[in-house]
Amino acid sequence: MSRGEAGAGAGGAHGRPTAADRDPGLQPERTRLAWRRTTLAGTVAAVLAVRAALHGGASPGTVVACAVCCALWVAFLLVAQRRIVALARSARPAPLSARQATAAVLCAVALAVCAAALVV
Repeated sequence: MSRGEAGAGAGGAHGRPTAADRDPGLQPERTRLAWRRTTLAGTVAAVLAVRAALHGGASPGTVVACAVCCALWVAFLLVAQRRIVALARSARPAPLSARQATAAVLCAVALAVCAAALVV
């Protein structure tokens, strides 16, 4: 058997897998769990920021910042839940769209900035 024939059974030339040979394995499950972990981390950040801001008394500015922080958390939660549902729906989910990725990043960064502003 020549090198070309040996590589053909392994997904093509040079042993690289082709799109048809792709086996997602546990990748969608790992991605789903990563979305869950990120959502949990955002939840903890939002709760701790709100707790720290309201601990010494609530001023109008801290109440507004807490409301913004909670709104950002809910927005990220919605983006994450949509992706988790898409991952669970099929064995080969569609790639994350640029719009969803941008929304997730903006929510996460804004939540972190808001939480940091509440704590400081």
